[in-house]
Amino acid sequence: MPNTRFQALRAVLNREIPEIKLPSAKISDYFGVNVFDKPKMKEFLSKDAYSVIVDSIDNGVPIPRDMAEQVASSMRSWAMGKGATHYTHWFQPLTGTTAEKHDAFFEPTADGGAIERFSGDALAQQEPDASSFPSGGIRNTFEARGYTAWDPSSPAFIMGRTLCIPTVFVSYTGEALDYKVPLLKALSILDKAAVDVCHYFDKSIDKVNASLGIEQEYFLVDTALFNARPDLSLTGRTLFGHMSAKNQQLEDHYFGSIPSRVYAFMQEMETEALQLGIPLKTRHNEVAPSQFECAPVYEEINLAIDHNQLLMDIMDRVAKRHHFKVLLHEKPYAGINGSGKHNNWSLITNTGKNLLSPGKTPKNNLMFLTFFVNTIKAVFEHADLLRASIASVNNDHRLGANEAPPAIISIFLGSQLNEVLDEIDTSRLSKKIKEENSLWQGIPKIPQILKDNTDRNRTSPFAFTGNKFELRAVGSSANSASPMTVLNLIMADQLKKFKVDVDKLIKKGEKKDVALMMVIKRYIKESRNIRFEGNGYSEEWEKEAEERGLANIKTTPKALDAFISEKTAELFAETGIFTTREAHARHEILLDSFYKKLQIEARVMGELAVNVIIPAAIAYQSKLIENVKGLKDLGLDKSTYKAQLDIITKIAEHVNFIKDNVEEMINERKKANVIEDLRDRAIAYDEKVKSYFQPIRYHVDKLEQLVDDTLWPLPKFRELLFIR
Repeated sequence: MPNTRFQALRAVLNREIPEIKLPSAKISDYFGVNVFDKPKMKEFLSKDAYSVIVDSIDNGVPIPRDMAEQVASSMRSWAMGKGATHYTHWFQPLTGTTAEKHDAFFEPTADGGAIERFSGDALAQQEPDASSFPSGGIRNTFEARGYTAWDPSSPAFIMGRTLCIPTVFVSYTGEALDYKVPLLKALSILDKAAVDVCHYFDKSIDKVNASLGIEQEYFLVDTALFNARPDLSLTGRTLFGHMSAKNQQLEDHYFGSIPSRVYAFMQEMETEALQLGIPLKTRHNEVAPSQFECAPVYEEINLAIDHNQLLMDIMDRVAKRHHFKVLLHEKPYAGINGSGKHNNWSLITNTGKNLLSPGKTPKNNLMFLTFFVNTIKAVFEHADLLRASIASVNNDHRLGANEAPPAIISIFLGSQLNEVLDEIDTSRLSKKIKEENSLWQGIPKIPQILKDNTDRNRTSPFAFTGNKFELRAVGSSANSASPMTVLNLIMADQLKKFKVDVDKLIKKGEKKDVALMMVIKRYIKESRNIRFEGNGYSEEWEKEAEERGLANIKTTPKALDAFISEKTAELFAETGIFTTREAHARHEILLDSFYKKLQIEARVMGELAVNVIIPAAIAYQSKLIENVKGLKDLGLDKSTYKAQLDIITKIAEHVNFIKDNVEEMINERKKANVIEDLRDRAIAYDEKVKSYFQPIRYHVDKLEQLVDDTLWPLPKFRELLFIR
């Protein structure tokens, strides 16, 4: 039987770069052409209908059914004019991917003909099977009803010949079954809380939107090589593989010249994304070989997350046309950098002010300090919940490695702002303010902070980078709605508490600005331990973090406890973001996903080791044995074939270890499978089953170095990592 590895390599060498036909030299000519955005609504809708839907988008006002009928009719006319024949409600169930069920506009008529129709009811609501998606026990098989409901704040778009309508997904009994519902709730709560605090400074502010820019890292690998690696195709990562002699150690890939095949893929991928209104701005080589990044311009957070989910789908579709597979796993290759999804978050008012950007006047700087310090305090108070929101089996491979933030949640501010907060913290500020009756005589000057005035810290999971905070710990395959729901929720909760604290002081007779600074000063002191300016990769930091009382929960099952802790339950109850049932359901879904992914990895590892690796090693060992026999028959001295005997012995040792440990791993898996408690089962997979992965891998990788290259069945790292 021919070696599939070499068949794959031959296919790679025969690849031709496809000719890419761009729609126009100017991106502005085709940006958003496949989106039913405000300009197209204005063109297709009546003036009244347009006003209603814009009011809904901007202010969340419900759309009357008669107007929904007009919107549906206009949306259908626009979509059919673009060649669409079907429509779908596009939603984000708790699988981590997107979902869609396509229905045709076509309907038969009584006279045997047909007509295209799309009603307001069909636009507003559909009914997918709720029992077939993860629900954490909220829905049973005999309770299948669930609803998708139109989200007007995220515009409809066309993919292929289908009109896609972004929607939320809820159960028949009203519980959220997706990522979007809690995100929208959190954004609404944050808007109100932030506006209330803004009114201390500017009464004209009546809306605060969270803004988000998502940097997306990913790997590319040729499809032939991908298909020749069952571990990659079934788990998204290489379970075996010795590091290539050349990898990222020369740091020559980062920002290097983009390979021609990749450049062609990027151009087509970006074109499709731009036509769908995804404002991609940046592309470049990342640190590891075959690793790349794209990044959009900042958008309102709900839209930014929808666009990122859509982008991952586009990347996968376009990659297939270029004979690539996009790897979004957080750690597809051991020993080199993994991939993340850096979430750049800020708060923008309806007046255009970035609340996380210092101003030129004392009032603006006090406003900046208010939101800046409250963000720090929010993360300090709920670091465990933020950690839980980015937890996954994939991200466990990446967090704490030498290219990603550690599992310890800390905040990097940069020396300039750190000094400002230290000065406020240590000064006798409140007394000085009262005596001099002049607030800004006692406050350190905060200069206009430009992007290049604040250093970057790649080791920090949550860093201030000029006019925004960057959550770097999100995994590359994750739906950013989960951590962004938590971040916006805890910020809203903190701002509400801040207003209560300030108002108490004002009622006691303190001047408003004095009260603001007194509370800010207290928050700076209380949250000081989460601020860290050093190297988050160092062992010293782990020890220091423990002394500071910061948690270091390295694996997902225990990190997820934060979702159902007493403190979190109180937060969810006060804000209404999740019912107790919904919180426990999500906890269960995440644990279930965790152990099942490890279960799949264990099965694939065992199958590959026993059915693919060991036979290849024994085949080479047999060749060596025949060679030794031949040399012995010639009467040659044993020293002549000493090397062969040594390799034969080493192969036997590695094969025996692999076989024994695979059997032990299978036994541990069987034990874990019968554990009834889901958390205990997930921990058993994490601590017992997974403990065999690295030892088995070590011995397989040793065999890779010993076995004849022509007999080794799996594409090697040197072949996977360097694109031809």
